Amino acid sequence: MNFLHSIALGAVEGITEFLPISSTGHLILTSHILKIPQTEFLKTFQIAIQLGAIFSIIALYFKTLTKNLELIKKILVAFLPTAVIGLTFYKIIKNYLFENDFVIIISLFFGGVFLILFERSHKEKPDAVDNLENISYQQSFKIGLFQSVAVIPGVSRAAATILGGLSQNIKRKVIVEFSFLLAIPTMLAATGLELFKNAPTFTPNEFQILVVGFITAFFVAIITIKFLLKFIQEHNFTPFGIYRIFASLIFLMLLF
Repeated sequence: MNFLHSIALGAVEGITEFLPISSTGHLILTSHILKIPQTEFLKTFQIAIQLGAIFSIIALYFKTLTKNLELIKKILVAFLPTAVIGLTFYKIIKNYLFENDFVIIISLFFGGVFLILFERSHKEKPDAVDNLENISYQQSFKIGLFQSVAVIPGVSRAAATILGGLSQNIKRKVIVEFSFLLAIPTMLAATGLELFKNAPTFTPNEFQILVVGFITAFFVAIITIKFLLKFIQEHNFTPFGIYRIFASLIFLMLLF
């Protein structure tokens, strides 16, 4: 793996982390298309690179988090289901699901179908939760249950949490922002665990490659976040569902 690969994957991470299209799935499949050797470092990179995108959320929402302890508590409640499932099935997820391109492609395809069907049936109610502070602890936990499904590569953490929030009668912009914030403990935990287990084996060059990926993901993610917040003011997520279906078919043709 070289620095150009790191920049390419960093850009893919920055674009896909907060869109409902599966960043992990895109990273894994892009790595295959670029013919990057499937080493333990690459597996760790595909998880740890998310830290760059997470720092973009911390930078953009720092004031919101520091002024609202209740919101932080609700985010942590939403994080619990994923923490338990992720720790319990860590080895299976990394050693089997991450290496199964077919699982990722199927998840991309059917996730797109579900996204389209959901948007066709979903109608926002007048009494929908209209700010982050009014999300309840119960709603937070249920959103966390939805997020836990995204331990399967290709499902999309963003899609799972956003659709989970919409089904809990939360306004689109509010749940998108909650999804952003929920990514912080989720991705910090995933990255921290991965680096704790594998960082001692990295070479100096691999650390440099990882840092380049972080920086690329950080700046690209900031642009993506601003785009998504503007996009949802006038559109739903159906275009992303259509994209997922086409992307899965393209990946299928390229890889199989």
